[in-house]
Amino acid sequence: MIFFKCLSPASRRSCGFTLIELMTTVLIAAILLSAGTPYFRDFILGQRIRAAASDLASSLVYARSEAVKRNTGVTIAPAAGGWQNGWTVTVGTALLSSHDAFTGLTLTGPVGGMVYNSNGRLAAAPTPFGISASGSSVIPRCVSVDLSGLPSNVAGSC
Repeated sequence: MIFFKCLSPASRRSCGFTLIELMTTVLIAAILLSAGTPYFRDFILGQRIRAAASDLASSLVYARSEAVKRNTGVTIAPAAGGWQNGWTVTVGTALLSSHDAFTGLTLTGPVGGMVYNSNGRLAAAPTPFGISASGSSVIPRCVSVDLSGLPSNVAGSC
């Protein structure tokens, strides 16, 4: 019923906001937004690093499971130009999956890739993967593979 109170001609002056109230609200919102923007940018960058680490760990688990399932070696290798440009999972010359590039992130890992044997273990000693954003204070991630071939994804540099 309060809404109908504003419809009468006598009370129309007391309904709504003044220009000063509206400008004050817009000013406060602008100050809060400008204060939160740098933190939001770091949050987004941190989430991109986590997503890249998760995608890489998922691809490693996929390569391991395909090696056991197919009873043959499966290779996960960087795309041309390095791991930040994406990677592929292959059996011989057959492409099983590929992953796109991560722009703005730096991914480091074994230069020649990794090969899973038919038992799910790595053919060579494991080399950890480092994922970071250059020129940022966001905590990097490290994806390492244990002796059994399972990857782990932890915060911090390798």
